[in-house]
Amino acid sequence: MFKKVLIANRGEIAIRIMRTCNRLGIGTVAVYSDADSRSLHRQFADEAVHIGPSVSQQSYLVIDKIIAAAKETGAEAIHPGYGFLSENAAFAKAVAAAGMVFIGPPTEAVLAMGDKITSKELAKNAGVPVIPGHIEAIADEAEALKVAAEIGYPILLKPAAGGGGKGMRIVHQPEDMKDALAASRKETQKAFGDTRVFVERYIEQPRHIEIQVLADTHGNVVHLGERECSIQRRYQKVIEEAPSAVVTPELRERMGKAACDLARKAGYVNAGTVEYVLDADHNFYFLEMNTRLQVEHPVTELITGLDLVELQLRIASGESLPFAQKDVRMEGWAIEARVCAEDPSRGFIPSTGMITRYAAPKGTGVRVDSGVNIGSKVDVYYDSMLAKLICHGEDREAARRRLLESLNGYHIEGVSTNIDFVSTVLCLPEFATGDLSTGFIPQHFDGGIAKLPPKQEDMALTALAATLIYHTRIVAVRESLKHMISGIGATRDVPPQVRYKCRSGKDVFDVTLESQPISGEICMIKVDLERYAVRIPYFEFFRRRLKLIINEQTFRFRIRFEDSFMFMSFNGISQLFEVYTPREWNLIRYMPEKQDKALSNALLCPMPGLVVDVPVQKGDRVFRGQSLVILESMKMESGVPSPIDGVIAEVLVQAGQAVEADDLLIRFENK
Repeated sequence: MFKKVLIANRGEIAIRIMRTCNRLGIGTVAVYSDADSRSLHRQFADEAVHIGPSVSQQSYLVIDKIIAAAKETGAEAIHPGYGFLSENAAFAKAVAAAGMVFIGPPTEAVLAMGDKITSKELAKNAGVPVIPGHIEAIADEAEALKVAAEIGYPILLKPAAGGGGKGMRIVHQPEDMKDALAASRKETQKAFGDTRVFVERYIEQPRHIEIQVLADTHGNVVHLGERECSIQRRYQKVIEEAPSAVVTPELRERMGKAACDLARKAGYVNAGTVEYVLDADHNFYFLEMNTRLQVEHPVTELITGLDLVELQLRIASGESLPFAQKDVRMEGWAIEARVCAEDPSRGFIPSTGMITRYAAPKGTGVRVDSGVNIGSKVDVYYDSMLAKLICHGEDREAARRRLLESLNGYHIEGVSTNIDFVSTVLCLPEFATGDLSTGFIPQHFDGGIAKLPPKQEDMALTALAATLIYHTRIVAVRESLKHMISGIGATRDVPPQVRYKCRSGKDVFDVTLESQPISGEICMIKVDLERYAVRIPYFEFFRRRLKLIINEQTFRFRIRFEDSFMFMSFNGISQLFEVYTPREWNLIRYMPEKQDKALSNALLCPMPGLVVDVPVQKGDRVFRGQSLVILESMKMESGVPSPIDGVIAEVLVQAGQAVEADDLLIRFENK
């Protein structure tokens, strides 16, 4: 086994790899950029080497700097994690040339599987079902139209290199082919430096199923079952689970065997993932093979009891797999949610800033792989993922409930996150029953907003929690004044039964506390006509995370105070709640609704980033919603839409310029 390993990555995956190395007694070396000078992964490592500026192209993606850091510290092997150089064949080759071990597959396998065309040919030769299409790169529009006519619409244009959904375009009719092919090639060139695009049939409403494989240098290949990754946004996974609700033991065996056959055909070694699409008739088709550890690997670890990073290290050091296929056992269910710094209500634009409050959930069956803590700075330079929350249960519903409760108690302030968005997904009846597809989010959400309103019962419970907090704060103030009785007069005792009205938007709830809430004891609370037995666990109340046991079931709420009001988050609800005493009830009808007011003559920058393109100029007539400036932030490009219909009076930015939130980008002519 290695004595020292360098981790060529950052954030939560670097820390996760280091934890296994620490348990095995292996020394760890971190690399870090300027932006990561105070990062957790730098602090967690035994040694750390600075490798350059914040921009990844000048630090984490520079092969020579990574190799030099490994040599300087005496590392015997390099673990690439995922992203950055993890699937870069030149990096794997450079590591071997420097006399170190690359903890991943051989260079030849990385090359073969990194090219979508080559990998499809390999899969076909290995007897793995592939999606009908044209495996070779398309020469021009005419050939694309010819192939599409042969296999039938809709078709999918896919880049031969890279992944992550970049360059993909769905074409439903011949008239759309020209523009779609041009856009696909442009994005593919920019993302991967390669314009090759191929055509395959687009499987409508598919499920995304992947198989985890392990292969050693002694010819042993096994699979560890499947993961379902159908909940996606812009081809990026959001929620993953293992096993899948629709994969039968017989189907699992066939998919697993096909994945192992492909690994053998490719001469694969170490951990890898074979990805499939599954159609409505449960036919599976090869999609691609990822030659690295996957972001979602923890769900497989929780149901198998195996440490995939440890197995990677042992395989890379020359050991045989310590078990055969027949020894693999899966117990229970695991679901993972990716926690990202983004604002779903604003089209998922990245969010940057400093994390001012951070409290991760804990408990049995709860795992958090995090790269941040209180005081961590979230910059524009890297991916928006902050952490992964993974929960295990005896069955799917138990895992879902545990994950939902844990998300309700995951408290992050300072940056916007997708926690409430993910909670909303988990609360949808279709998710609870396992009715999933890769089109799930577009089907149930308009942007980041759910098409259906939250359940009225969840709103009632949130109103109950808000009222309880309000009442307890009032009582605390009264108690603090009792010692002043002789000086200013007596304070009023709190009556045994208190009635309030709790308002959020147009929803108004009548909340009655039938007895005084005391930590550890049961208090009866009525919301409208429904009565609840509520117990407040001791020492859990005066925090920004509230734990209540309501009718013998545990619920968690996140609280953020805004002036004298409370911003409550629970089961995807994230709203401002106001509580009124009886003498204030008449105020409710006079409270104005909050109005969003956009500046009529200016376009402001919504987030820090780099201006990639400004496709408009002075004098252009533009329309509300039209993208006027293209920004890059956290490895993602976003268009900044026009707030109005109007004429551009002045463009104040240009491509290549760095901008901050609220900077003035464009000024419009006054009407």
